Amino acid sequence: MHFTKLFAVAAVFVASALSAPLDVEARACASTCGTVCYTSSAVSAAKAAGYKLYSAGSTASSYPHVYHNYEGFDFSVSGTYYEFPILKSGSVYSGGSPGADRVIFSTSNQLAGVITHTGASGNNFVECS
Repeated sequence: MHFTKLFAVAAVFVASALSAPLDVEARACASTCGTVCYTSSAVSAAKAAGYKLYSAGSTASSYPHVYHNYEGFDFSVSGTYYEFPILKSGSVYSGGSPGADRVIFSTSNQLAGVITHTGASGNNFVECS
């Protein structure tokens, strides 16, 4: 009798796990910088943190700061651009080494793009895919 109840509970657990919707967002790359995959939530979180500091007139280790677009990227939004680190660890940047990757946002809080030093020459950037 005990075995039958245990088997029934296990069967219900397996069935519910198999019918649960897959969390595609957790695995989908919204942007890839070199070999680093960033989800749309990670990009949004980095942009939000950067914009929050920008709008408060604050910085974390000098970020965000104006991004001059010396490389001539064709961003889909206009305006003055700011860059803010996006970290491959998944944490939101709060100071220290910024790593190679950046989110670019406008002063109207629009995402312009994601760029990286990975694969670029010197201190330049290339667009993430």
